[in-house]
Amino acid sequence: MSTPLPLAQAVTQDSTALLDHWLTTQLNAPTLRRDLVSESTLRKESQAFLAALGPAVASGQVSNIHASEWEGVRAVLDALSESRAQQGFTPGEVATFVLSFKQPLFEQLRVAIGNADQLVGELWNATTLLDQLGLYTIEVYQRSREAIIERQRQEMLELSTPVVKLWEGVVALPLIGTLDSERTQVVMETLLERIIETGSTLAIIDITGVPTVDTLVAQHLLRTVSAAQLMGADCIISGIRPQIAQTIVHLGIDLAGVTTKATLADALQVALARRGYSVARASRN
Repeated sequence: MSTPLPLAQAVTQDSTALLDHWLTTQLNAPTLRRDLVSESTLRKESQAFLAALGPAVASGQVSNIHASEWEGVRAVLDALSESRAQQGFTPGEVATFVLSFKQPLFEQLRVAIGNADQLVGELWNATTLLDQLGLYTIEVYQRSREAIIERQRQEMLELSTPVVKLWEGVVALPLIGTLDSERTQVVMETLLERIIETGSTLAIIDITGVPTVDTLVAQHLLRTVSAAQLMGADCIISGIRPQIAQTIVHLGIDLAGVTTKATLADALQVALARRGYSVARASRN
């Protein structure tokens, strides 16, 4: 489909007036986040969009914004959408950047075209084009938000699995929350790295903060214990509450060969004893 000449002219001719009109429209929009974007930044973004839009529209490929001729426009919208996703804009606020261009462009077309039938056709072409670009910004925004959420989730996983050096040769891993397959992998990797870094031979896995222990959780724990043993470190599981002990017995989970204790303090006492230390209350004179 070839680009009608009036649409190309409307975008490229008198671009300064078109930019000013569009900028005014954006500044007056109720969705404008003045706390997140300044007028000068908005002007630069609008100028970059118009500079890329002109050659793309003139190419005649207005029906396919994924064509190579639209690479420059997509690059501008990619950068804008990703930046605004990181700043906390909503999808509607991001899409408004493109959709607010309709009114200035329509006005430019109305002035340039005197024939009513031709004007209708040009307005439809412009509407279809800007709707495509508006949807594109939302798609990029959504991908950016998903990437941010995934990165934050990974960071939370890492923060929720701290491995603490309690004593020479003794590390502890306090677990809080649900232990699923993905988190088990993070737990295992973190624990093994710390065992190597500290040269520890004993690791305490404290499950006081784990709400429930079922067959799957127990399997995850045993996998972690086995991996640590392969690295030359014995494991002690602490935080075995009465309810968890009953559940383990009821499910027939075999923890044979794994030392278990009710509290972290009890586990630490066992670990120190294995390291040749004893803890005694200091005498008071």
